[in-house]
Amino acid sequence: MDKKNEDRPNRDLHMEALAALEQARAMPKGPARSEALKRAGLLQNAADMQGLTFAKRGRPPKN
Repeated sequence: MDKKNEDRPNRDLHMEALAALEQARAMPKGPARSEALKRAGLLQNAADMQGLTFAKRGRPPKN
């Protein structure tokens, strides 16, 4: 990821992941859909990791 993506707030990444997942699910089955689902999963993982990175010690990450 580049610096621009690292600075995005966690909520933006979650929203982008949800939008990517909706788009992927609407696609017909095939290689393009598989790639779109992978991208949505990567975005969700990035959002989850960002929440863990910036969570305060001793407190669960905010959702």
